[in-house]
Amino acid sequence: MESTQYSDRATFRVIVLRQGGSELLLVPAAGGFALPVVVIPRWQRVAENMVGAIKNEWSEEAICLFNPDLGVPTSSHYYQVMECSGPATSQSRGEWIPVSSLSERTFADPTDQVAVLHTLSECQAHPGVGESGPFAKLGWFRDLQEWIEEAIGPLGFHLTGSFSQLNAGPSFSLVRFATSGPAVWFKAVGEPNRREVPITLKLAELFPRYLPSVLAARPEWNGWLTMEVDGANLSETQGTGHWNVAASTLAKLQVESTDKIEALINSGARDLRASGLLKLVHPLLDVTNQLMENQTNVTPRVLSRNELTLLEEQIVEALSLFADLKIPDALGHLDLNPANVIVSDGRCVFLDWAEAYVGNPLFSFEYLLEHCRRRTGEAAIAESDLAGIYAAPWQSLVSPESLNQALSLTPMLAVFSYAVATDTWNDRARLQDPNVAGYLRSLVRRMHREASRLKNRGALWPN
Repeated sequence: MESTQYSDRATFRVIVLRQGGSELLLVPAAGGFALPVVVIPRWQRVAENMVGAIKNEWSEEAICLFNPDLGVPTSSHYYQVMECSGPATSQSRGEWIPVSSLSERTFADPTDQVAVLHTLSECQAHPGVGESGPFAKLGWFRDLQEWIEEAIGPLGFHLTGSFSQLNAGPSFSLVRFATSGPAVWFKAVGEPNRREVPITLKLAELFPRYLPSVLAARPEWNGWLTMEVDGANLSETQGTGHWNVAASTLAKLQVESTDKIEALINSGARDLRASGLLKLVHPLLDVTNQLMENQTNVTPRVLSRNELTLLEEQIVEALSLFADLKIPDALGHLDLNPANVIVSDGRCVFLDWAEAYVGNPLFSFEYLLEHCRRRTGEAAIAESDLAGIYAAPWQSLVSPESLNQALSLTPMLAVFSYAVATDTWNDRARLQDPNVAGYLRSLVRRMHREASRLKNRGALWPN
């Protein structure tokens, strides 16, 4: 029972600073002081849970800054750096200790002293947008609030002081702010997602009906501010109605994007057009062959070199056939999961465009359809209905026959496009990680299964 409980919880020692980093919250302990401890569920948002715990257990309004990298592994706990964002309060459970008075004798655990000294150095060594990123800087949250007030003031509303921090890191941030009007969201990104900023701004400009309204951008932080969209997150619904709206809206957005391909590529969208994909088929499967040969486990089954050679031929033929079907290139979303779709009665918007691409639009629908299968458990007839709803807006550009044939090829090619898009397969260092190598092998096995289904149906390669 104890091991199960440990696996379901993560323990953090929290470095809480205030007054510009001049004071540190500590708890009396045997032999000195200790840092406050917060235990939160694993696999949930750390920032959101941490902010709530500090408020509920310590009565402090604080925001997360970053996890300090001490270079010293700790098997029993993690560290998290936070800064008080509200007015100073007296502490019944702990004491606010001046940082200037800290010494080796202050801490009961010497590792805590190392963590605190490292944190203070990190916060003070890069006062701007430096190596550590803008959100490792003490005081950034206050600067953000002032900037938001300037952005929303002309709209006639202001911040109320209530916020929810969902993501935190030196170069990443996601915070929802309550206002006297509609809520607003601030998001900022670092590597490898910096492309999301120009892509999002361009999409909001070209297709304002399909994205949240952008109120302002902060280039030096790679961040932007949007209005909250009313509606239900697609991950929170089991019925087919919202999925139908999402499929139809996705198709309409893609149809509108077909004459804006160059603008989308120039904004940073990945180029996954057929001509480029054809050049990647052999390199991907050549790498996969090496990974299959290196697999030590008996299961899942290793695909032979001959099977991979046949799969390569099938993918090339399918891509060539797609070109013959004249499916227009359009905007696509490689991460079209339900959490990135907000649906209301009159509108559907799509979020998180770091994985935007230009190429075959049906790949995005296949990703949406796969999530629909997992979420709703609907039968094949419901999937057919969803495909029909998605196909309807395309009929002004593509014949029903061509669209149906293209949809039959999509399951295999959508997996292939996803596999090559991130370039992980071409990163020899990352492929040394058994988990990364195993995941790539699993994607290729999925392609192999989809190709076999096509062959058995006689859709592409008659016996």
